[in-house]
Amino acid sequence: MQKSSPTTANHHEPGCALGPVEVAGHEFTLYSESQPLIDAMVADILSARSRVWKETYIYMDDPAGRAVADALCDRARAGLDVRLMIDGFGGFSTPTAMLTRMQEAGVQVHVFHALTQVIRKPRWLRAFNQRNHRKLMVVDEQIAYFGGMNVVDQSGIQTAEDAKALPRSAGWRDVHARMVGPRTSEIAAIMDRLWRRVHHEKRGKPPRWRVPNFARTPDDSFYLFDSRPTFGDRRPHRVLVPLMRQARREITVLMAYFLPMGRVLRELVKARRRGARVRVVVPEVSDVPLVQWATRHFYEYLLRRGIHIYERRDRMLHSKALLVDDRWSVIGSCNLDARSLRINLEFFAVIQSKALAALLSEICREEISESHRVTIKMARERSCWRRWLDRLAWNMRKWL
Repeated sequence: MQKSSPTTANHHEPGCALGPVEVAGHEFTLYSESQPLIDAMVADILSARSRVWKETYIYMDDPAGRAVADALCDRARAGLDVRLMIDGFGGFSTPTAMLTRMQEAGVQVHVFHALTQVIRKPRWLRAFNQRNHRKLMVVDEQIAYFGGMNVVDQSGIQTAEDAKALPRSAGWRDVHARMVGPRTSEIAAIMDRLWRRVHHEKRGKPPRWRVPNFARTPDDSFYLFDSRPTFGDRRPHRVLVPLMRQARREITVLMAYFLPMGRVLRELVKARRRGARVRVVVPEVSDVPLVQWATRHFYEYLLRRGIHIYERRDRMLHSKALLVDDRWSVIGSCNLDARSLRINLEFFAVIQSKALAALLSEICREEISESHRVTIKMARERSCWRRWLDRLAWNMRKWL
């Protein structure tokens, strides 16, 4: 694989694929909008020769969903091992007829924590509250996808008004990665363990998280983490906190739902005290208003501590990405909120590569250029009624 120069990726149409670049013997390509991603996924599915496994939170019956479904059915009819797992809550809008059609073609379909499954359990409400928020796909032995994009057609979506027909949490601007290389087997193993778990099959113990010393790891390396926050040793903060602790120049956060708690919030503040610039980009108009209200409640707290806040205009920002010192990139499905940090199943990768960081930095610049910067004056000018609603939402942040 030929290593791509970061500068060659700077000339592109917004939303197109960025890359590929080589990192530790693997090829990475980034996507910031859904249509190029769906096109790449369909092409890879149709080229599969042994297996296609896919997990997604939302799966819509729209042009994107039907294109992926047709490709999955084609490979299942060819005798391949084809699996599809969708979340019971996020996939509530997925028509049963669509899933039945895929099953009849030979696709193995499972709905994670559907209400009809968990209602029989002693702690059914707790089980139903835990969602599979991962967006993963593996094709054969070499190709994997991960990030924040669901299977939703977003072509032609330019404004929040255009997007009213989309489901909550579908998103419009996002970050997703395509990876080619032998460590695809690690992502496949992560997916297989969950598949065996929900089908009550033997799966063995998952490998322990080996959180690296980010200050000492060599350039061009990456680490894959499947988060099960109900287990304390598999919570995202165990990785994110030591990573942010390394920041000396800058942390940029692109986040759909930004309600950091505990150690994650403290580490962002500490990074700013060390002199690092901390920038947070969130949507101006969120698809989950309660989260947006809660986030705005602590704008003033963040601004007084020197953290820069930007609100992405016109288009819903659904990204879950961090960039640290133009060296480390975090890409996955994990928001900085209580649900991702403490409840849901998530997946994210920490990639150390200046070449890949340059691609993510370009996406960050694009989002910031389409944002307005929030000031303390703007935060203080909210009406008393607005402040009351924001505080009420903030008090509910652990359950949003």
